[in-house]
Amino acid sequence: MKQHVVDEVLNRPLGQELLARDMARLAFVAQDGTPRNIPVGFCWNGSEIVICTSKNARKLAMLAQRPAVAFTIDTEQFPPKILSIRGTAELDPVDDIPDEYLQIGKTMSMTPEQRAEWEVNVRSLYSDGMVRIVIKPAWAKLTDFETTLPDNVAELVRRQAAAQGA
Repeated sequence: MKQHVVDEVLNRPLGQELLARDMARLAFVAQDGTPRNIPVGFCWNGSEIVICTSKNARKLAMLAQRPAVAFTIDTEQFPPKILSIRGTAELDPVDDIPDEYLQIGKTMSMTPEQRAEWEVNVRSLYSDGMVRIVIKPAWAKLTDFETTLPDNVAELVRRQAAAQGA
């Protein structure tokens, strides 16, 4: 998919709404060749998805070996709104707590005192730093079940309309 098409999908109001959420699912292939799909906190910086994790996270070895990923953000209400993204994960180890990780934490409901305590605990727990998993979207699709459908469902709707019109 051409980058300008990806950008157009991500810049739609629904795309921006979903990218403003703080939880999603990351899918990748494990070292044994089996699929993984895990919930992750994330931050959208306007051009990339950033996921922060500890330096000892098992997913890092898997992503280093097979960096192709799928990323899904969706809603819980009906009809669901879904943003599907594909890309390549790049691993960026840092010796501190990435700003993106602290930004993700800002979406949690905490009092100022709880927030300060949380940040102290984060800095203590990840004292050796973290790894930023950076995904530049190479493919994107929005599905809202009102104006856009999964391709297979859209095909069935077309077939049904053609059969009724015949």
